[in-house]
This record gives sequence, structure tokens and C-alpha cells, in this order.
Amino acid sequence: MKSSEIQKIFDSFNNSQILIIGDLMIDAYLWGKVERISPEAPIPIITCTKKENRLGGAANVALNIKALGAKPSLCSVIGDDEKAKVFFERLQIRSIDSNGIVVSKERKTTVKTRIISNNQHLLRVDEEDDEYISSDLEQELFNKIQSLISSQKIDAILFEDYDKGIITPFIIKKTVELANKNNMPTLADPKKRNFNFYKNITLFKPNFREITDGLKVEIKKGDFEALSRIANTLHKERQIDKILITLSELGVYISDNGKYHIIPAEVREVVDVSGAGDTLISTAALCLAAGLPSREIAVIANLAGGLVCEKVGVVPVDKKELLEECIKVV
Repeated sequence: MKSSEIQKIFDSFNNSQILIIGDLMIDAYLWGKVERISPEAPIPIITCTKKENRLGGAANVALNIKALGAKPSLCSVIGDDEKAKVFFERLQIRSIDSNGIVVSKERKTTVKTRIISNNQHLLRVDEEDDEYISSDLEQELFNKIQSLISSQKIDAILFEDYDKGIITPFIIKKTVELANKNNMPTLADPKKRNFNFYKNITLFKPNFREITDGLKVEIKKGDFEALSRIANTLHKERQIDKILITLSELGVYISDNGKYHIIPAEVREVVDVSGAGDTLISTAALCLAAGLPSREIAVIANLAGGLVCEKVGVVPVDKKELLEECIKVV
């Protein structure tokens, strides 16, 4: 692909709007130094030097969509608590619309706190509710989804599922029906609980463990023929157009209408894999909305996911950096 063609694709991202449905959270960081071991237990003592709150989960997908020049719209349910106030402040700072978010006293705002010293994760502390939302909240959330689809130009709908209970079988089924009725492509980044409910969608992006656990099969990561048989089963039984499977050090696999491609991982200095999946699916959504073929979607998304692995913590992709990589590789 010529550099001018790649530039044109990246320019087209600026005209896209992606509706993101999923679990919102705060990625909190406590940075510090470890210089001694506790006398109370054989554990390190960290002297805190800095604290930070970042947008996480589906909101990190929104950050990646925005970083690539497009407009993200978030639909979710969040707690009615102090952490939610922090979350909305972060959204406002990033100029991301919050009209699709339902605030509920039934939920606790999810917070993942990572404790880091010398660029190494020492510990993560999670505060969360992970039960499915109530039927009343389901309907309220779906009403938000309907309203956004009817009032705005949505180029793709992305389910960002962290198994925290916001995405339910009802939300998946009703939203996919509405999207297909309006000829909108749909993508899903699944977790275990809802794995088997994603049907009639455009692009399905599990990682290797999620697809083997979800289908209860045992295969080797490098057995692409076996992976292809699994993908063909999903294509036929669940009417999924494209299946994009991330394989960590082996790169990514993409299957489309019986044909598949293996995109090798680029050699990089991996510092932190946190958020790489968010970046990959965000980039894939914009490439899909731009009408790119499956192989090009996988190549560009794979490059994006790899780039953020070179950074510490959950950070969105740099559009200029990704463009330069694509011109060299694609």
C-alpha cells in the first residue's frame, strides 16, 4: 500500500464516530520507590512519590478512538459515588461526551489501582461490582443506545466487555439487532461470561485464551489449521463475519469467509502490555469503518497494539507514531 493511501485512511478516521458500549473504570496508579523490606512481613515497602487517576476499561477505548482523530461515544452504567466524580472530571478534561452514561446507586464505580516501582508492577488492587446490572438498568442503558443511534451518525458499534456486568445478553441481542437493521458494523472484545452471546456481528476479537476457554477446546497457540477450524465453526454457527484473534508473541490471526492471515508480532521492547487489547480493538474499529480489507485491518491494529506495549501503564496510541509505522510496514 502506498504512503499516500495510508495517509488517506488515517485522514478518514477524523470523520468517524464509534459508539462504545462497555465497562467503565478508573485506572489508578501509585508510583514509588522500594528501598527496604517490611519488618512485619516479607513484603516490600513502597514510598509513594506520585498518584494518578486515568480513564480505563471502555473509557480507555474511547481515549484511543479520540487519539486516532475520531469521535467516541460512551454508553455504560457507573456508580453514584466519589470515584464516579473523579471519572467524569477525567472525561471532561479529555472532552469526551458523557450523555450515554447512566449513573446508578446500585453500582460501585470500578477502580483498578496499580502499584509500580522502577517501571515494574508490584501489586494491583481492584474495587468493583461484577454482577449483571438489573433489568431496569438494562432498559435504561438500551434507551441511551437507541437514542444515540437514532440521533447521531454512528460508523461502528463496539462492545468492550470486561465481565463487570454492564454488557448483558439482553444488551448484546437488542443492540446487534438495531445495528444490523441500520447497517452498522459491530465489533466485540469479549470476556468469558458473554462469550457465547455474540452472534450476527461483524468482527469478534478474543485473545487465544478467551477463544479456547470460551469454546472449551485445547489446541497449541501455533496450530493455525486447528485455529482455522474453530474460526470456521464460529463463522457458520454464529454468523460472525471476521474473527481477529490476538496471539501475544505470535502476533494476530484474522479469518474472513474461509480465508485467514497470520500477522507476525513486530520485534519490540515490551515494557507493559496493559491496555494493548483496548488499542488494538479501537484501531480495528476505525479500520473496519473505513472499509479496509481484513488483512489490512489486522496489520494496522497489530502495529497499534504493539506500540503501546513500549509505554508504562495504560496509555492511548500516538496517531503520528502509528502512521509512521504503517508507512514502513503496510
